[in-house]
Amino acid sequence: MARRKIIRITVTSLLVLLVLVTVALGGIGWYYSGELLEPEEVPQRYPETALGVDDKNVVLAESKLTLQRGTFGIVWPGGAAKVGDVATTKDGRVERPLLDGTAPPEGTKVRIETDVYEGNPRTTLGLVYSEVRVPAELGEMPAWLVPASSNDTWVITVHGRGASREEALRVVPQLHSAGLPVLLITYRNDAGAPASPDGLYHLGDTEWHDVEAAIKYAQSQGARKVVLYGWSMGGAIVGQTLARSSLAAAVSGVVLDSPVTNWTQTLNLQAENRGVPTWLTPVAELVSGWRAGIDFDRFDLVRSPPALKPPTLLFHGTADGTVPTQSSRDLATAARSLGWPLQYVEIPGADHTSGWNVATDTYRDALADFLTRSIGAQP
Repeated sequence: MARRKIIRITVTSLLVLLVLVTVALGGIGWYYSGELLEPEEVPQRYPETALGVDDKNVVLAESKLTLQRGTFGIVWPGGAAKVGDVATTKDGRVERPLLDGTAPPEGTKVRIETDVYEGNPRTTLGLVYSEVRVPAELGEMPAWLVPASSNDTWVITVHGRGASREEALRVVPQLHSAGLPVLLITYRNDAGAPASPDGLYHLGDTEWHDVEAAIKYAQSQGARKVVLYGWSMGGAIVGQTLARSSLAAAVSGVVLDSPVTNWTQTLNLQAENRGVPTWLTPVAELVSGWRAGIDFDRFDLVRSPPALKPPTLLFHGTADGTVPTQSSRDLATAARSLGWPLQYVEIPGADHTSGWNVATDTYRDALADFLTRSIGAQP
């Protein structure tokens, strides 16, 4: 009798423990799925300090970000500027040439950004553009259209998670000079665009419909072919467009910058960055899949490549702390066996989506060569 009682107590205790562990894991999974899926306004932080101007150089307090090599944007409440590569460093002061805008006053708290242009194509680049509305399944999506000398092949830009159309402004002058009209789109849950029915990001699993709508819009305006250009999560959206859109055959080329080509690897890296065990990634995927109906396996472009594989140019930096460089290396290695004409350009020292900033000439040269070889664009 006593033995049975002990067994009952033990079994009950184990069941209670199992329930508690399940609830705890579910809570953790829900929290991290929220971090992944829930759109939220990113707090505007200004962690760096401007120390004034020396000659024509902007002076900044030394930090990991202000020491980055290359061309970057500086923003602060009410102002923005574009600065060049590090000129000098001494006594905790970093000097960078002012390339555009007005230097922030001494003592101003600022933020370093890969986006070097703030505003629209006319105010920042001096290019003629129009505000257009792209009809899509959830409603009209606002976009900027920068026309060019040719109307045969359009470029459609797809920004990353939490970013905006401005992310693509860095490359618009080169695309415009090559004679390519550029459509800088928004997608569901962006500011000014309709929200998804559940109010969640779907990491590309539904957003690709908005890219398909942009292709339809370009075709309605005379485009016969399109080039899809995606950054970060925009790369995942482009991948799903190639895999699932009935209009994928219209895509004559793809450019990917720091793209998500494997969400599991990306979540593992971000877990490591937060000091969270990577064995919790499957829990986050399970809960995210349940909340948003996402099949994470379909995003692995090595194991689940699209049937149509247009010529692709892939950029990734070695210092990317957001999306693992290894994912792009894996895709580049597998490309030949997949029958995917893919050129991989790895940029030493570049963090997430900062390849253009860190190695502008290398980036531009590779892009120009790709556009010429792949779609016959003007050099």
